[in-house]
Amino acid sequence: MNNQLTQEDIKKLKEEMDYRNTTLRFEIAREKMVAAAFGDRSENAEYKAAKQRYYENNRRIGYLKRMIKSSTVVEAVIHKDKVSIGSKVKIKFLDSNEIDELTLETVLNANPIENIISIDSPLGKAIIGKSIGDIVNVDFPDGSHSIEILSL
Repeated sequence: MNNQLTQEDIKKLKEEMDYRNTTLRFEIAREKMVAAAFGDRSENAEYKAAKQRYYENNRRIGYLKRMIKSSTVVEAVIHKDKVSIGSKVKIKFLDSNEIDELTLETVLNANPIENIISIDSPLGKAIIGKSIGDIVNVDFPDGSHSIEILSL
C-alpha cells in the first residue's frame, strides 16, 4: 500500500487517528462499562455492540497508521502545462472517440462517480505529468485503450 498523498491528506489522517485514539476510544470504553452493568455479557446486545465498535475502531486506527507510514508525500501544485494533482482534464478515447472530463486527485479524495480519479489508478498513473496533445495507452479490465489529452 504505497499511496501518494499530499501533506494535507496526511494531516487529515493524523487528525482522524488522534480522534479515534482519544475521544472515540473513551466513548466506546464508557459504552462498554454501562452495557456491562446490565449483567450477563453473553446475552447483552449493548455490550456486544460496544465491543464490536471497539474492534472496528482499533482496525481503523491500524489502517490509518499503515496508510501514513507507507505513503509518499507529493506536492499539490496545479500546473497549467501538464497534468498534476487537482488538474481538470478533458480526454478522448481514440478507439471510440468518447470524450470525458475528469479531475485527478490523491486516493483519499478520489470519487469515480463524480469523475474524480486517483493518481494511483491506471489512468491516473498514465496521464500524470503529461501535456495537451499527448497520447497514452492505458490497460483497463476490458483491454488497452489509447487516450489523448485534449485540454487542462
